Amino acid sequence: MERTIVARWQDWTGTGLQHLVLRQSPEEIVAEAMVVGIDEGTPVAARFRICCDEKWRTRRVEAEVIGDQRSLTLIGDGEGRWQDAAGNALPQLDGAIDVDLPLTPFTNTLPIRRLGLHAGQSADLKVVYILLPAFEVLADPQRYVCLELLRRYRYESLDSDFVREIEVDGEGLVVTYPDLFRRVALTAS
Repeated sequence: MERTIVARWQDWTGTGLQHLVLRQSPEEIVAEAMVVGIDEGTPVAARFRICCDEKWRTRRVEAEVIGDQRSLTLIGDGEGRWQDAAGNALPQLDGAIDVDLPLTPFTNTLPIRRLGLHAGQSADLKVVYILLPAFEVLADPQRYVCLELLRRYRYESLDSDFVREIEVDGEGLVVTYPDLFRRVALTAS
């Protein structure tokens, strides 16, 4: 069965907006989005596309910043190995299955859905962390703690003191990410 979800988030200050279309089929999950916001005082608009297999393992991510000639494509094997668009191995990302683009709350959905944690369970993981508009890519250690199944999770950065309790819906999509994002619309078909 195929399903499409359309979600919109505003940044916490209300100055940014993002529009995401999430298509799910038995074979793959594809998220495409446009983000308009402010990065360190500078207006930025970006697009991204994330393709996952049926188990929510990220297999491909594409990102670009509007008005910038650069773009980024990373390809994952679903087992923690990555390469760039030219086929060059990226061993510094070994072990990462999920991607995190801090400009969107959607990427929190990836480990939430993939891990399937129950209340009280936690998981430490390494993610491919993609900073836009800088196009920086690095491995980032994180922890997810399920506080209430498909309702509340605690996200912890393991290399900083950043911690947030995020509220999600039954699909694992962020509803509220304190100080960062709040969802303003959702439709499903």
